[in-house]
Parts: sequence; structure tokens; C-alpha cells
Amino acid sequence: MSDITVSGRITGYAWIRLVLSLFLLTMGGSGMYAAIVTLQPIALEFGASRSGASLPYFLNTLGYGLGGVIMGRWSDRAGVMTPALFGGICLGCGFLLATQAQSLLSFAMIHGLLIGFLGASAFFAPLVADISHWFVGRRGLAVGIVISGSYFAGAIWPPVLQHFIDLYGWRDTYFGVGVFCLAVTVVFVPFLYPKYREPADTGEIATPLAARPLGFAPGQLQCLLCIAGIGCCAAMAMPQVHLISYAGDLGFTAVDGAQMLSLMLTCGIVSRLTSGWISDRIGGLKTLMLGSFLQMVALAVFIPVNSLQGLYLAAAFFGLTQGGIVPSYAMIVRSYFPAGDAGSRTGVVLFFTLIGMAVGGWMAGAIYDLTGSYDAAFINAIGFNILNLLIAGMLVRRASSRILSLRRA
Repeated sequence: MSDITVSGRITGYAWIRLVLSLFLLTMGGSGMYAAIVTLQPIALEFGASRSGASLPYFLNTLGYGLGGVIMGRWSDRAGVMTPALFGGICLGCGFLLATQAQSLLSFAMIHGLLIGFLGASAFFAPLVADISHWFVGRRGLAVGIVISGSYFAGAIWPPVLQHFIDLYGWRDTYFGVGVFCLAVTVVFVPFLYPKYREPADTGEIATPLAARPLGFAPGQLQCLLCIAGIGCCAAMAMPQVHLISYAGDLGFTAVDGAQMLSLMLTCGIVSRLTSGWISDRIGGLKTLMLGSFLQMVALAVFIPVNSLQGLYLAAAFFGLTQGGIVPSYAMIVRSYFPAGDAGSRTGVVLFFTLIGMAVGGWMAGAIYDLTGSYDAAFINAIGFNILNLLIAGMLVRRASSRILSLRRA
């Protein structure tokens, strides 16, 4: 079954698939945000430091990314339904098993293996790569919509989880989330059964250039994108992972912090949709460079702010500036690599963005433990952001010079 013609006309099932993919990716993001919201309760229950309590998030994020490489390759060969069904069951069972954890280590291992590596990973890179096959003229917008699921998760899950944790505790809350994930998986994932079978386009780059995209060997370009992914997301993790704790240190409540995080990620949805629209017009590389620069500015804005209203504004601004960075990588992969490798190559790049998130989240906690303040952590994040901006700028210059050379030829 196919829903897109050679001319690029998009018919009904592609839109249905897009909505399902968005919903499932939103569900898949539950594990990452559960690890963030439970940071303080877990630290209190198991007597852990701030960096120690970040371990579940660290392992969950690493597992999420590494699993995405495997799930992406699986989906390239079998379609997305089978890995998504497997992942959804592991995700739900992971939440249920976490309710029995008696130590920080066992809780963190469950987050890393079942919730992240075997569970949520099936809903990130595979669904993002898959939707790029079903849309051509509006590919950037479609990718932006689906990958916004991670931000819909951030907008929805933190306040919901915080509410139920305050009422019932984190164990009962995890049990409810586990049952929800299992039910959603069984009901909705089978609708993803059709696999895209049309002849794949080669992206924006003509076949003679595909062997050396931007003048690099494919592996070299992939490595550069992976390093850039670490840089942007190590920076991005500082506010996302520690905003609730940061708000608490400034004298505000955990509810305030959860609402700030929700606002940030709601604004991130707007940013991701806008960046998808922009990337359809200027390409993924320029969109990456623009988002990287704006994120760096937004990180600097956080440092002098210490009022409640100021934090809300800073959170909103950060969300509006950085949401388009990660979708840009999916567009770059589809532009400069063969479409048949979309799942595996997107999975690899997104894995390194999640390494950046994991390292950045842990590093910010470690810097806090050393200094007793998040100021140095924000400066560290800006340094990582500069690394990303330098790589993005270099790739944009490469692309522009090659286009100029082709026109002269």
C-alpha cells in the first residue's frame, strides 16, 4: 500500500500515518520526562546526590539513542510496525517493573534498558525516517510535525506526572503510565502496517554527488553530523533536564518548574513546525545553523534571570529558538544520503544527539555539585553550542561553494 504518487501528491493515508506517528512518538517520550520529573523524589528516596539522581535520565537517554540505531535499521528492512509493537510492549513493561525498584541502580538500569533501549527508541528515529518517505514537497513540515512528538511529550508529561506524583507517589504513577503505554501500543501500532514501497528518491543531491556528499566521504559527513549533534544537545540539555531543580534553587516550587518546562517544550513545538516550513525553503543545513545561533543566545539569557516571570520568559524564548535543531538533521540525512538508508543513518545521528543530551544533563548536575550553582553549567552549555555552530557554518559554506561550482560548470 502506498499513499504518495510519483508526482508527489499526498493522499489521505499519509496524513493519517503522520498523526499516528506524532501520537506514538509523544507516548514514547514518557520515559525521558519521567526520569526528569522524578529526579528530586528519587534523590530523596535513595539518598542520592543531584548528579547521582541524574543517572536514570543519563542511561535512559543513552539507551534511547543506541536503540534508535538498531530500530532504525530494523525499520529500513521490515517497516516500522514490528519494531514499534516490540518497543511499545517493552516501554510499558519497563514502567511496571520500575515500580518494584529497591535501589537507584536498579531503577536506572530499568530506565536504560527496558524504557529507553528496547522501548522508546522504536518511536523516535524509525517514525521520523519513515514519515520522510511519505511526503516529498512538504517533507520538512512532515518531519517537523512528527519529531514534535518529543516536545508534545515534554509539554504534556511533566505536569501530568508531577500532578500524580504529588497525589499518589512516583511508584503508583509509573504503574499507571505503564498500563497506558501497553494499551496504546496494542490499539494503534497495527495501523502502521503498510510499508512504503514506491521507488525511493535520492534526495536533493544528484546521483553523481551522492558518493561524496559536500565533498566528504559518506562516513566523514556522518561523523561531522554526529559531533554537531553532541554539541547542540549537550547545550540543550542544561535547561531541559535541570529547569525544575534550577527553579527550586531560586526559591520557586516544583510545580512552577514543571510548568516552565511544559511552556518551554510547548514553544518548542511551534519552533519545530516553523523550522520544518523553513527547511522546505532554505534546506536543512541553513536551518541547523540558524537554530544553533538562536539557541546560543537563549542560553545566555538564562544566566542573569532570577525572577519567576523572568524564568517563564526565558523558558519560552529557549523553546522558540532551539526546537528546530534536531529535525534539521533528519532533513540533512534525506538530502545527502540514499533514501534506503534513512532509518539507520537518521538513527545514528539522533543517537549522538541523545548522547549530547545524556552527557549534558549529567555534566550540568556534576558542575552543580562542584560549584553549588548552575551558572558555570550554563557557560559550559554555551561552549558546546559554539562547537555545533562552527560545524554547521562550515557545512553551509561547503554546500554554497559546491552549488556555485556546479552552476559555473
